[in-house]
Amino acid sequence: MFDAVVVGAGVVGLAVGRRMTLSGRSVLVLEQHAHVGEETSSRNSEVIHAGLYYRPGSLKARLCVTGRRQLIEYCDSRQVPYRLVGKWILASDAQSEAKLLGIQATARANGVALADPVSADAVRRREPGVRCSAGLYSPGTGIIDSHALMTALQSDLEQAGGMVVCHHRVERIERMGSQWSVRVRDADGEVSTLETPILINSAGLHSVAVARTIESGPVRPLPEVCLARGNYFTYAGRLPVRHLLYPTPEPGGLGIHLTMDLGGQLRFGPDVQFLEGEEPDYRVDVDRHATFVEAIHRYLPDLDGDKLFPGYAGVRPKVKVNGRIADDFLIETYPGADWTGLVNLFGIESPGLTSCLAIADEVYDRLSEQSGAE
Repeated sequence: MFDAVVVGAGVVGLAVGRRMTLSGRSVLVLEQHAHVGEETSSRNSEVIHAGLYYRPGSLKARLCVTGRRQLIEYCDSRQVPYRLVGKWILASDAQSEAKLLGIQATARANGVALADPVSADAVRRREPGVRCSAGLYSPGTGIIDSHALMTALQSDLEQAGGMVVCHHRVERIERMGSQWSVRVRDADGEVSTLETPILINSAGLHSVAVARTIESGPVRPLPEVCLARGNYFTYAGRLPVRHLLYPTPEPGGLGIHLTMDLGGQLRFGPDVQFLEGEEPDYRVDVDRHATFVEAIHRYLPDLDGDKLFPGYAGVRPKVKVNGRIADDFLIETYPGADWTGLVNLFGIESPGLTSCLAIADEVYDRLSEQSGAE
């Protein structure tokens, strides 16, 4: 028996498992794939977000701002590669200029100080190749090696006595007295059952499906799965840019923006394509090439569209509540002694990577409140 079982070994599951292990508990992290972080955690922009966009008072706002600070301190202490390159949010007309002021106000409400938007000439002094009517600069935005981060989190967890077991899929969860009984199947088809007083569902794209396996109890109604694919295109060339470049946000995402990895490879995306059903589809939609070129040319007119190639796709684990797409993380615990120890994490999309350590603390604190422990 383990003191805690975490379902899902993405960056958030690993961070939660690490936090629980460092508290002195025996912890098992279950992952259905062959390796940790094969889904959302390894198919994103690898951006460290500053907390500019999220509704003040929301979990996303609070945990992003706190988590960013924790993440930078952690990367410094564990030699996880990152760089605070900064980013420009670019307006193209009067309507999007008004959005810049809204973003600035939201950021300030979240405790992130930003200077006022500046003119197109001021932006071009920093980024000569950019076309815009105005720009808002975020010095606290950066990029990170997400794989190195997950390796460090897993190493901390295992050195503290925790375990990460891959190729194990959760099939059923039952409440048995004061314990959670978790039935799992491994890659060879063998079935085993684990018991634990604490069960944390951090299964990302599959978190709602995992919650459905709980045979009875208050975990209803569940959110509705609403997966959104984001295509990325890579650039086979060089552009004279030094910062991340973002248009003003669009419904469901932050617009087709320019990011880069720590090696300098430029990539554009993601866009937003809602998927049918609950299975992720990682095929890049090559027919989006012209749409990408058009969107990028609005702020980088010198981009050569012939050098833009399909890269990869990620899928956001969005959910709907009461028919509306949730604009916040859902970290759900349940009242009553019969359900102590259960945590469901739903809709942990961006800025989940930036927020992972703060999410882990939030889960730990809520469990401590349930049990009355420190």
